[in-house]
Amino acid sequence: MLVPVLLFILGLILLIKGGDWFVDGATGIAHRFHVPEIIIGATVVSIGTTLPEVMVSATGALNGQGAMAYGNAIGSIICNTALIAAITIAVRPGPVDSKALKMPVLFFFVSAALYAVAAYLLGEFPRWLGVAMLVIFAVYMVITVRQGFRNPVESAVRESEPEPEKKQSSLAGEILLLVLGAAVIAVGANLLVDNGTIIAQKMGVPESVIALTFVALGTSLPELVTAITSLVKGHGSLSLGNVIGANIFNLVLVSGVSVTLSPFAVPEGNRIFGINSSLVLDIPLMIGVMALMTLPALLGGKLRRWQGIVLLGVYAAFCAVQFCL
Repeated sequence: MLVPVLLFILGLILLIKGGDWFVDGATGIAHRFHVPEIIIGATVVSIGTTLPEVMVSATGALNGQGAMAYGNAIGSIICNTALIAAITIAVRPGPVDSKALKMPVLFFFVSAALYAVAAYLLGEFPRWLGVAMLVIFAVYMVITVRQGFRNPVESAVRESEPEPEKKQSSLAGEILLLVLGAAVIAVGANLLVDNGTIIAQKMGVPESVIALTFVALGTSLPELVTAITSLVKGHGSLSLGNVIGANIFNLVLVSGVSVTLSPFAVPEGNRIFGINSSLVLDIPLMIGVMALMTLPALLGGKLRRWQGIVLLGVYAAFCAVQFCL
């Protein structure tokens, strides 16, 4: 049992470090070719921090572990919202740009509705749904990039801020970081999925529970680091947009890749009132915590501390229920 646990931890470390290298390499290349920073943040960095979820879910799906792919996507969204964003909101609530949030929030709930239709009405995630999710991802990226070039104000502000002196790296070094980061992420994902499954079997815990909690938290660590960095720099409200973007990617990119590679049925786990607990608890909670975080911000233009506190309480209860079922 000790070896799988150590390898599981090693997988988490490799995922975090690989994601860090990937983002550094990709950002360096983007800066070298004068791509606006707002585009980098909305595309390269967001994709980079979501790569652990992509690799874990795709690996799980290809290995016939649909529960791992399914649970990781949903669990990461719940973790991103009710833990990572909640910490930021509870520590540093403040005003947000409600106009800028409308488009990503709309994309999330449209994607979530499509996901729910497949889960509740079809009972499975067919390949056409995976392709549809990837199309939504492509449309979202195109719209985000076009808006970035049309509204370069934020980019100009960021680029005008003084930055600490950095040692200039070569293009070859940045490409190496990019490739090495992707490779390390792939290795870490394999370790995480394989040993997460072993630990689940040894403990008698369903794969879906492990994916919804430990694996989801582990693959969400890049977003947690981003949130903490935002707090330290006094820009706590900025993490809200990062979390929403990561949640969209979890639905349309992570799930889209997994389902396209290997379609799977809704995993059968524990039951609540005779119904699959995922349909009663996990999917409604995924949508509910996002609504609790985003709707008050859209309507009132600010984040309030009570939202963060309530979301943290919800996440604690969610984890407790998973291990009590």
